[in-house]
Amino acid sequence: MSRPTGRVLTLLELLQSGGTRTVAELADRLGVEGRTVRRYVDQLIDLDVPVESVRGRYGGYRLAPGYRLPPLMLGDDEALAVLLGLVAGRRAGLTTELTASETAAAKIRRVLPRHLAHRLDALLEALAFTDRPGEFDTPDAGVLLTVADAVRHRRPVSIRYTDRDGRRSERTLHAYGIVAHAGRWYVTGRDASAGADRTFRLDRIADARTLPGSFEAPEGPGAAERVLSGFATAGYRHEVTLRIHGTPEQIRARLPAAVATLEEHEPAADRDPAAERWLRVELRVERLDWLPPVLAALDRPFVVERPGELRDLVAALADRLASYARRT
Repeated sequence: MSRPTGRVLTLLELLQSGGTRTVAELADRLGVEGRTVRRYVDQLIDLDVPVESVRGRYGGYRLAPGYRLPPLMLGDDEALAVLLGLVAGRRAGLTTELTASETAAAKIRRVLPRHLAHRLDALLEALAFTDRPGEFDTPDAGVLLTVADAVRHRRPVSIRYTDRDGRRSERTLHAYGIVAHAGRWYVTGRDASAGADRTFRLDRIADARTLPGSFEAPEGPGAAERVLSGFATAGYRHEVTLRIHGTPEQIRARLPAAVATLEEHEPAADRDPAAERWLRVELRVERLDWLPPVLAALDRPFVVERPGELRDLVAALADRLASYARRT
C-alpha cells in the first residue's frame, strides 16, 4: 500500500473515532501539511465517504451521516469488542435478527489477522454464559485473550489482581474457564497460592502472563456452574435458611442459583422431581431488606429458620401491606 493511500485510510480511522478534528490536529497525526490534509479529505469525498467541513474557531472536519455506511477501520481491541458484543447479544436474546448478527460477525472474522483469529477462537471455546442476561462490559482485551489462551491450552497464568477491598496481589491461576454473568466477566480456576478454587473478576486483573508448564482440569461441574455455586456460598454478613413449599422452578424464578442453594427438606427416592414439596433454601447476603418483597412475590408457603431479624422484617412488611389494603 502506498504511503498516501495509507494516510487516507488513517485519516478515515481518525474521523471515525468521533467528534470534530481540526486541520492542525490531523496534520500532526498524519505527519503532513494542512493543505495535504485537505487533499486527503477530497479523496474521501470522491469515494462517497460523507466528510463535512465545520467552520469557526473550533472548526475542522467530521464524518456526517451518509446514505451508505463508509468502510470501517477497526483496531484489534475494537474488532474483538464488536464480536463479543454480537456473541453476548445473541446469547442473552438481545439480538433480534439472528441472520444479520451472524453475517456481521462473519464479515469481521474474515478480515481478522490470523493470529487474532486464533486467539478469538480460543476465547469463544473458553467462554460460557450463565442464564442471567445482561449488558456485558468488555474487559481489557489483552488480559481476556491471554487468559482464554491459558484455558484452551491448560497453561498456568500469572495475574496481578485487586480485590474489592483494594488489596493487590500476584497469583498463579490454573484457569478452568471464562464466564459472562450479569454484565461482568469472570475467570474461575484453582488459585495455586491459596490451594483452592477461586473466581476472579476480569476487570480487576491488571496484567496476565502465561507461565511454562501445564495442568489437568478437574472433572465435575462446568465453569458457569462453578461461578454460580461460588456466588451462592460466598461469605456475607447474614446467613439465611428458609423452608419453602413449591417446585424448584417456582423458587428459582425469584431466587436463582447465583443467589441461593436448594436441597430437599424431606428426601424421597420415588418423589416426582417436578412436584411441589418442602425445599430448604440457603442464602448468604449482605442485607436482609430485599428478601421480604421477594418472598411475597414468590407467593409460596415458607418458614424462616434463621435469622430472627428476617422474620421481623417479613412481619413488618405484612403489617404495612395490610394497612395499605385497609385504606379507603
